Amino acid sequence: MASKPVLTLDDARRVAAAAEAEARANDWRVVIAVVDDGGHLLYLQRSHDTQFGSVETAIAKAHAAIAFRRPTKTSEDAVLSGRLIHLALPGVIPAEGGVPLYLHGVIVGGLGISGVRSSEDGQVAAAGLAALT
Repeated sequence: MASKPVLTLDDARRVAAAAEAEARANDWRVVIAVVDDGGHLLYLQRSHDTQFGSVETAIAKAHAAIAFRRPTKTSEDAVLSGRLIHLALPGVIPAEGGVPLYLHGVIVGGLGISGVRSSEDGQVAAAGLAALT
């Protein structure tokens, strides 16, 4: 029987804590969403003064990162370069801030950040991703 690494709640909290630290260091208010390898929400955190519209956006970014197995920045870059087909793909979020999470080279979940500019969401996501490696 094959086995694979699993993203635990403790892992999700560690990722979120690192993302939160980056957001706080820049005085950014964000929503942090972590999903498992099936795209199901494992952890969600929202700064008390972050717009509630960012809740679903962060979840969607995390889900898109795991569904397509690549950062959401890939679709943002594609759309900005004229590859509009990305807008027609179900579940695509063409905005930076969603990244797949890896353990031992295997995708185990996704992280989504929303609340500030796309590039800033990406910066917060990168900090969260770095905590898992």
